[in-house]
Amino acid sequence: MRKKKLAGVFMSFMVAAGVMAGCNSTTSGDGGGDTIKIGANLELSGGVASYGQSEKEGIDLAIEEINKKGIDGKKLKLVTFDNKSEASEATSGALKLATQDKVAAIIGAATSTNTLAQVQIAQDNKIPLITPTGTNPTITNKDGKVSDFVFRTCFIDPFQGTVAANFAAKELKVKNAAILIDSSSDYAKGLADAFKKAFKANGGKIVKEEAYVAKDTDFHATLTNIKAANPEYVFIPGYYEEVGLIIKQAREIGLNVPLMGGDGWDSPTLVKIAGGADPLKNTFITNHYSSGDSDKKVQDFVTAFKAKYDGKSPDAFNALGYDTVYFIADAIKRAGSSDSKKIQKALAETDGLELVSGKMKLDKNHDPIKAAVILEYVNGEQQFKVKVNP
Repeated sequence: MRKKKLAGVFMSFMVAAGVMAGCNSTTSGDGGGDTIKIGANLELSGGVASYGQSEKEGIDLAIEEINKKGIDGKKLKLVTFDNKSEASEATSGALKLATQDKVAAIIGAATSTNTLAQVQIAQDNKIPLITPTGTNPTITNKDGKVSDFVFRTCFIDPFQGTVAANFAAKELKVKNAAILIDSSSDYAKGLADAFKKAFKANGGKIVKEEAYVAKDTDFHATLTNIKAANPEYVFIPGYYEEVGLIIKQAREIGLNVPLMGGDGWDSPTLVKIAGGADPLKNTFITNHYSSGDSDKKVQDFVTAFKAKYDGKSPDAFNALGYDTVYFIADAIKRAGSSDSKKIQKALAETDGLELVSGKMKLDKNHDPIKAAVILEYVNGEQQFKVKVNP
């Protein structure tokens, strides 16, 4: 059934793409004269819904703020699609937003796999696609070829994995490590590769590598294998749904060494899944931003977010969703148009835009050159430790 379903989606896509290729050489985001339509293709339900929901909160706040002044007399109108945390749905959503809703740009997805599922549609329809948090390098550059209409607001996996490896070797002073990845995740594999390379360059040794598959729930046997290798540290670059259980079960079997991952850990539900604050002692993550950063732009955002969402403290997915809207709005303003091709050109020329997650300067691949932060879980809360510049 799974193969038949995917085949059906693929055939539908090919038919639709073929039709649209002849009648949609340009795309306008005009939503009725005084509005500019922006699409959001996000994981609002399904396995990683926490990510998409957080990004949507940040997006909504940014649009609310921007629309108070407008962009040259126009306001942004959001058209939202729930990709249900599935790549096939993300593909369908991108096609709908580009060819039916005729948005000026698409925000999303939150994950690398669901963003990769949209890249060809963005390219074919010449619609800017901006992922707030898709960190896999191939999103913007595959086999040495830059995807002209694809951008991101976050740093990429090689930088994040290197930051984690340097922290383990230089700050935690560990000499050997184990790695546990989701073998079905492009995100996890990319982070693990970068970590391994940088950790070995620091003189470290990888004593064990293990894998699981998304939706697994029992990790006791795998963690027992890791414990038997006597690692001083375990790198777990996965998503919160499985990571929470991994942390809980690791502590249950007495694997009490430092555990670390990337931005995929960043979900308000992680602490609950892990069984509370105690299992999270001695755990760390690399991330794009911290609400504990004293920077004025960060604190102004935190204040505005808390005011809108009943005192809730914003996480990195909130911040990057928010920043992505401002990234697009700045490009629309400089382009002086809602035409997708002109917006794409302005996006590519972005240099020095001040955002909550840092100053936006793009490299030749449309990837931001920006700092990362390292956070530690203390009493179940993320505590800012250090900012690491590229």
